[in-house]
Amino acid sequence: MTELKNRLSALTERQAGTVIVGVAGAPGAGKTTLVEALVRELNGASDDAETQQFAHVPMDGFHLSDRELARQGLLARKGAPETFDACGYAALLDRLRATRTAVVYAPGFERTLEQPLAGDIPVFPAANVILTEGNYLLLDRPPWQEVRSRCSEVWYCEPDDELRVQRLVERHVRFGKARDRAAAWVRDVDEPNARLVQESRERADVVIRMPWT
Repeated sequence: MTELKNRLSALTERQAGTVIVGVAGAPGAGKTTLVEALVRELNGASDDAETQQFAHVPMDGFHLSDRELARQGLLARKGAPETFDACGYAALLDRLRATRTAVVYAPGFERTLEQPLAGDIPVFPAANVILTEGNYLLLDRPPWQEVRSRCSEVWYCEPDDELRVQRLVERHVRFGKARDRAAAWVRDVDEPNARLVQESRERADVVIRMPWT
């Protein structure tokens, strides 16, 4: 944690304006847990979101809705790169990098519903360091390259794969799937996506061994 905090401090010292750091990794790698813990520690005792310097904006809010996925015939592949609004994600990062005098609202994702929620995450002008996390920030194909280009750096979370798969199955069960269906979804959907993400590892600025210290 100390090393990551020092790295963020160095970025803010050498870069004018808003710093955006991406955190990439395969499904279940621990990206959200890492970013939430880091933002919480960096913001310290401040519990007023309007004055906090560090903000968390996840990629998951840019999932396409199930209705749109069904229209495109992609519902069975939910979570693959083409099931996200990557252009909209890049456009939001542009808004966050620009000088801001008013709150910018980012979409969130409700896991119980498995649906994106518009206007769920307020990012106030005081936030000049944005940590954004998701699977495909290092993917070297359009339009994901546009996301990477908006980030000052992108870090990659590298967990133990066996533990990662176990966590994924448990997550799907926790949010309503039967265990056999959860295991099948991880095998048939999450793991092909994980292999794609793992191929992008070499483009990361930093590789973080999980669990971090």
